[in-house]
Amino acid sequence: MGALGVVYGDIGTSPLYALKECFSPAHGVTPTHDNVLGVLSLVFWALIIVICIKYLIIVMRADNEGEGGILALMELVRPRKQGLGYMIIISLGLFGAALLYGDGIITPAISVLSAVEGLQIATPAFEHYVIPITIVILFLLFYFQKRGTSKVGQVFGPIMIIWFLSIAILGLGAIMKNPEVLHAVYPTYAFNFFLNNGFHGFVILGSVFLVVTGGEALYADMGHFGPRPIRFAWFLIVLPCLLMNYFGQGAMMLQNPVAAKNPFYFLAPDWALYPMVVISTLATVIASQALISGAFSITQQALQLGYLPRVRIIHTSQEERGQIYIPQLNWLLFFGTIMLVLSFKTSSNLAAAYGIAVTSTMVITTVLAFVAMTKLWKWSVPLAILISVFFIVIDLAFWGANLLKLLHGGWVPLVLGVAVYFVMTTWNWGRKNLQRKIVEQTQPIEGFIDEVMSTRVVTTPGTAIYMSSNFKGTPPALIKNLKHNRILHKQIIVLSIIYQKVPRVNTEATIEILNPTEGFFRVVAYYGFMDNANIKEIIEILNRKNIQIKMDRTTFFLGRELLVVKDKAGFSRFRKKMFTILSSNSQRATEFFDIPTDRVFEVGSQIEI
Repeated sequence: MGALGVVYGDIGTSPLYALKECFSPAHGVTPTHDNVLGVLSLVFWALIIVICIKYLIIVMRADNEGEGGILALMELVRPRKQGLGYMIIISLGLFGAALLYGDGIITPAISVLSAVEGLQIATPAFEHYVIPITIVILFLLFYFQKRGTSKVGQVFGPIMIIWFLSIAILGLGAIMKNPEVLHAVYPTYAFNFFLNNGFHGFVILGSVFLVVTGGEALYADMGHFGPRPIRFAWFLIVLPCLLMNYFGQGAMMLQNPVAAKNPFYFLAPDWALYPMVVISTLATVIASQALISGAFSITQQALQLGYLPRVRIIHTSQEERGQIYIPQLNWLLFFGTIMLVLSFKTSSNLAAAYGIAVTSTMVITTVLAFVAMTKLWKWSVPLAILISVFFIVIDLAFWGANLLKLLHGGWVPLVLGVAVYFVMTTWNWGRKNLQRKIVEQTQPIEGFIDEVMSTRVVTTPGTAIYMSSNFKGTPPALIKNLKHNRILHKQIIVLSIIYQKVPRVNTEATIEILNPTEGFFRVVAYYGFMDNANIKEIIEILNRKNIQIKMDRTTFFLGRELLVVKDKAGFSRFRKKMFTILSSNSQRATEFFDIPTDRVFEVGSQIEI
């Protein structure tokens, strides 16, 4: 139920606008008998090949310990040694993830707008209220994200069942009146469509693609519910209902070509028009949920893998660790979505901008899936090439058709994706440079211990925990405390938290504890990129391992770097300035690791980058 309510909102609401855009007057394809059957054939085979075979059967096999999404796939297939192959896979994965943010702001805008526009079919009097109503609905959607994916899914699941049954019944009624439309399952109609329409037929692929736009979000949301519920919901409910509605719309257009203006709402009898607008609006709100949840998952993965600065992450479920809420991202997506609604004003205008980002990500997913086939699943290379070429040809056909939208608004998600990619690579590059600077200024822990043993210092009761990103060296905060105060606590713990390249880690089983001298401990706690490190949990583990720590007698020492950029004007200075801004706005370690603020002592240092 939860998977149905969250994962399939995007694909499930495509009937609202997909066929309408296929027969838009701007494309020059009229709703004749052969054209209708040709477009329906394209829709049918797009759903079967892209969603059923590519994503549900093949791509979702790339299960990174329960997590899905392009970053999880990237981590699965990246080479262990750095080189050209490593850089190509990392760059592709990051760029594909960045593009999904562009999709994340367009989907809520086009979905909700297309539903509310149904009011105009009922009466033109609502024309001036479409945008205000859309904005109010979007605000409520993003406001209630803090309740969590689980609760949202429980509410949305039953609504989506009503939605899918409703669109299936409407479609089935039209199919029974004109069953000839079912001939569209034969691929010959799709082939003849391209022969008869030439370049116009190719352009239509950009609109046909709207029926499969939720494929990447489906994979990204795998960590929220697992693959089995997602596959079960698709084959049992979603696919049959979608096909009945699409074929029903086609049957309506065969009977009345004027219905091509908005074939979804023309399916509904007059008495059902307003109820369908209400159900459609609720369903499109749910469509937005799939992309929002996917954006949350991708952000957490990118953060833990070192490609984004720390942000506040709230876990909204005790059972599923993948169900999270990120307030900053939530409201950034909201404002981006509202800007699109106010700029493009109609779903048709938004459809002209929709698709480039998602098709680009799908191409990248196919490339990474090929690596998974050969390296992870050990498929024969000829078989992997055959399958990958088949998918890449389809992906590139959709990508090429959507590329024609570039000047009509398609540049918006691309620009956003490039910006996010730049932020990701800048943060990763900056953190590595900063880490190298810190290591250069840090002496080995063994040398520091020898120095302490040969120096007269004052000891004070209690425990001092020094947080250190370098698990081999001495934290600068510890060196400066000794240098300036000549005081050390009776028990000193140098704690490093390391994020592994796997989704989940059993921290208690993998924690490393070294005790080079009495009262001094070096602790390395390991977490996965979908885990959240918590200082209280680490202390509980240490207490169980006979390192006695009392929170009320513990002081946490954290380093705080003031970054200074001295480069002259140029790209290098701009990138370093960007890193400095990101670093200053990153969530403080006390909040990120849930360290009691009244027990924290910060030691500052100035570092030139």
